Amino acid sequence: MSLADRIEQLKAGGQAAIAAATSTAALDQVRIQFLGRRAELPNLLRGVAQLAPEQRGAVGKAANEARRQLEQAIEQKLEQLAAAELQQRLEQDKLDITLPADPLPALGRLHLITRTRREIEDVFVGLGFKVVEGPEVERVYYNFDALNVAPTHPSRLTTDTFYVEPATDLFDPQTQLLRVHTSPMQIRAMESQPPPIFLIVPGRVYRPDSDATHTPQFHQIEGLAIDEDITLADLKGTLETFARAIFGPEREIRLRPHFFPFTEPSVEVDVSCFNCCGGITADGERCPLCKGTAWIEILGAGMVDPNVLHHVKHNGYSPEQVQGFAFGIGIERIAMLKHGVPDLRLLYDNDVRFLEQFA
Repeated sequence: MSLADRIEQLKAGGQAAIAAATSTAALDQVRIQFLGRRAELPNLLRGVAQLAPEQRGAVGKAANEARRQLEQAIEQKLEQLAAAELQQRLEQDKLDITLPADPLPALGRLHLITRTRREIEDVFVGLGFKVVEGPEVERVYYNFDALNVAPTHPSRLTTDTFYVEPATDLFDPQTQLLRVHTSPMQIRAMESQPPPIFLIVPGRVYRPDSDATHTPQFHQIEGLAIDEDITLADLKGTLETFARAIFGPEREIRLRPHFFPFTEPSVEVDVSCFNCCGGITADGERCPLCKGTAWIEILGAGMVDPNVLHHVKHNGYSPEQVQGFAFGIGIERIAMLKHGVPDLRLLYDNDVRFLEQFA
């Protein structure tokens, strides 16, 4: 048999095998059989140089043409088989929409402010306090008057408080404003129930401040405890328990004299620094957190002023019969101290790179 006849025979056999293939896998085996490195047709092409000069042209042309036709037939058949197999999979496969995504979406987490608020709430709930909330748009009476804030106090000025338009008379008890603290709920709560009362009031408050340690909106937790025979010692014990729960079991607190309109006596509360020993860090440097003082200011507190209780005297809060304490905690301040946040505004920038550090 001549080489031309053999090439024609190989071409016919390849075309028949291609036509008979029923899957892409079977078609690939046909390709290997007729066009693979060890197949006869490619070997004939590689051996053309050893043929007699008068045979090289005809044999080479025939072999190349046979290979081209087989490659074209395989390509066309592959498109047909692949389309048929895809349609078959689409008809047979079922999509289970209840399966979880792959990859799983990133899970959300609580914001650092929310986490800190819940930690503080857990501490006081464990001490028997109830969590209540109040309106953010408040009246002058509850925000200032009933809390013994004098009409001449600077906090009443428009530079220190957001008043709701139209605010024609800043001293009218019915004038509305955005609350500057959550303390108004002291009066509202005492109006709604007789003593004893133990509550904390978390929520947003508003003041026209904006810098590294102040923002126009921030979060506060107000605490109030009213009963018979409550003393400053009870306040100290309560706040010491809080400080140790939040900052560590070795913490101590100290009370420094201060002034707040709604408490008498009033105190600033410091916690012993948890970043150093006596104001000196482990590397012998002055502690940057407490500035070398070994104490960190965390909140203001005091015994409820009798003038405040007079506003709810009709509901059993006579200053001659009951007394109690109040305190105000800045949630952002606690979060910044506990986690070493250098700038309060970072808590509001919504920078995921920053927030993910507290996952």
